[in-house]
Amino acid sequence: MNVLIILGHPRTDSLCGALAEAYRDGALEAGVEVRALAVADCEFDPDVRAESPADQRMEPDLREAQERIRWADHLVFVYPNWWGTMPARLKGFFDRVFTPGFAFFEYDEGEGVGHEGLLSGRTAELIVTMDMPPWVYRWIYRQPGNNAVKRATLGYAGVRTTRITNLGPVESSTPEERERWLEKATRLGRGLATGPESRSTRVRQTATAWLKALRLQFYPMSWVAYTIGALAAAGSSVFSAPAYWLGFAFLFFLEAATVLSNEYVDYPSDRENGFAGPFTGGSQVLVDGELGFADLRRGIGVALLLAVALGVAAVAVGPGSPVAAAAVMAVLGLLALGYTIPPLELSYRTLGELDVAVTHSVGVLICGFVLLGGAATDPLPWLLSIPFLLSVLPSITLAGVPDRAADRAVGKETIAVRFGIDGAATVAMATAILASLTAIVWVASGVAGGAYGPLVLLSVPHAFGLVWLLQNRLRGRSEPARIDGLMVASLGFLVWFGVVPLLNLV
Repeated sequence: MNVLIILGHPRTDSLCGALAEAYRDGALEAGVEVRALAVADCEFDPDVRAESPADQRMEPDLREAQERIRWADHLVFVYPNWWGTMPARLKGFFDRVFTPGFAFFEYDEGEGVGHEGLLSGRTAELIVTMDMPPWVYRWIYRQPGNNAVKRATLGYAGVRTTRITNLGPVESSTPEERERWLEKATRLGRGLATGPESRSTRVRQTATAWLKALRLQFYPMSWVAYTIGALAAAGSSVFSAPAYWLGFAFLFFLEAATVLSNEYVDYPSDRENGFAGPFTGGSQVLVDGELGFADLRRGIGVALLLAVALGVAAVAVGPGSPVAAAAVMAVLGLLALGYTIPPLELSYRTLGELDVAVTHSVGVLICGFVLLGGAATDPLPWLLSIPFLLSVLPSITLAGVPDRAADRAVGKETIAVRFGIDGAATVAMATAILASLTAIVWVASGVAGGAYGPLVLLSVPHAFGLVWLLQNRLRGRSEPARIDGLMVASLGFLVWFGVVPLLNLV
């Protein structure tokens, strides 16, 4: 492993300088290759005076710094926290060294929105001294300097920060405390013998990456629809039925396989997506290098095997028709995986939004109903699922808006790509109003066993509020953007068509 220690303090005879030396001693004990660079010793203009940093003449010391960064596998930045962030000279170093073409590449207009970090594959850690207790800096000030370096600078260039060590308060520290900090820096360097991260850190990061990849925020919608179907078939006793829990486990792992396969197939689109959010654009675990393609293939395989095994067990113990339950599960699995996987590739044929809406409403609701003893020919589950289906469509359609440029670049024909952002907004508004109107009819006529009680009428002002938001924020827009607030408003709309019948049926 090649390790570059960058001292960011403007004075080399400082505590930070001593910490950098201590880390270096430990790293040499670990048997890694070590080089050092002191920003204070570099001769350069810290100000960007040209229109772009890449257009400014680069001093020899900065060219040498770039070569050392290219050489390194692991970067260690040691610097003080001044006014909540780094010293001016270190900031100038980043401005002049992390230039376009060296640290990152931005896509030109017409190639999709986004950038590519050119220093990917490298790791980094920060050792930061400060004149306040580290807990104050982290929990009260929210560590702005650490976040800036980790995310906006190193992260933008593709460097993954593995560890941040905050030390302080320095001004009131005793010689004994400073000696302990130096010993800690030596231990950190010595720890490179097993890699830039501790074993516990690697386990935690891997677990976090998998949780991120699974996108658990979408699973409650399936559980609600499934439970509505099960309650409609067998009443509240379903919660003690093994078939209910086995069926839920089947749906969980089918959802996991679907989400992971989408992540795998959508990598070209996700790579160009500059507007990914918690509900759009994939989890970015492949793009960020947190998991690899082989990891996802294994994850998809394990999820599918568990889904099949649990589905078979649910059919075996369920009170419903085994043939009907197995058929519903098979169709549900085909449609779920067919969202991106060939040969269906429904998201590439302007059928992706409908597919997601159907699988997460009608599909799982019928699954719960049939598995717990209901008949697929009974009109009750179908009537229950229609308003739910319509209420899902606004959020699914809007999810394509931030992804529009990236999806178009790879040939995905989502509603936002085919009909534009105005078209997607129109579909979202129309389906929201239609969902509320359908619920009103259901309440007035007592359809679906009264599951849609009067409380669902509150969906009407929510629908018109959503229409107002879409009119003000999306109408006339031609370029994609983050729409996290709109996504929260549209996903909240589902509550009236999921939670209300769920509570009434219980």
